[in-house]
Amino acid sequence: MFGGTGGYFWLDSWILANIVQLGTQKFCRLFLNRSNDPCGRQYDQMTQAARSGCANNAEGSARRATSRETEMKLTDVARSSLAELSGDFLNWLLRQDKVPWAKDSPQARELYAVRLDKAEYGEDAVHDACAHILAQKDKFAKWLDSGNDEVMANALLILIARVINMLNHQMEAQGEKFEKEGGFREKLSTMRVEARAKQELAVPCPLCGKHMTRRKARSGKNAGKEFWGCTAYPDCKGAREIA
Repeated sequence: MFGGTGGYFWLDSWILANIVQLGTQKFCRLFLNRSNDPCGRQYDQMTQAARSGCANNAEGSARRATSRETEMKLTDVARSSLAELSGDFLNWLLRQDKVPWAKDSPQARELYAVRLDKAEYGEDAVHDACAHILAQKDKFAKWLDSGNDEVMANALLILIARVINMLNHQMEAQGEKFEKEGGFREKLSTMRVEARAKQELAVPCPLCGKHMTRRKARSGKNAGKEFWGCTAYPDCKGAREIA
């Protein structure tokens, strides 16, 4: 999780996703057992979805230097995983004939009002990031440490919604940057095209001296083979072999 550039340490979405993961793990330990989850499938599904919300967000940020497109795809995977986890908590409440807190309810408003502190790290970013996550998690202890499945499920539903909203904004920003700048791979492709164009401009026609461009023979014994052809064609039929 801590590989790559570590730029995601400063993302509120990654910090809050870690809190969701820790809360989900605690929820599953407390309330999933042999009677309601005999094969452990729901436990695995929920904890893996929570992990994916963190890991893919981090991986997407780490891949930023190589490909903006990959960054967006991984961020979308993180978002989809958390949406799936949200469905599991919603189903938990429905199975008990309960509904989630309304957005304008006192409980929901109180939880939505809790804000994360700004991340400020020293030279040991890994240590400081983990300490920051635990400090922010304490802000939600009233709900996540309640030991009440209805309270915990509702709190996690709201926290997941907040992370998804953050990821939506991240993807919008990533899309804008991709459109303007591209990523390393996209820039590399552009550089290759530009280098090829410069190479063509550097090849003079042996007959008229004008620039030459790559062409492909359409017929004859050299059909399908590339060669340098004069840009003044058909007025000039100068040609060179490609070394």
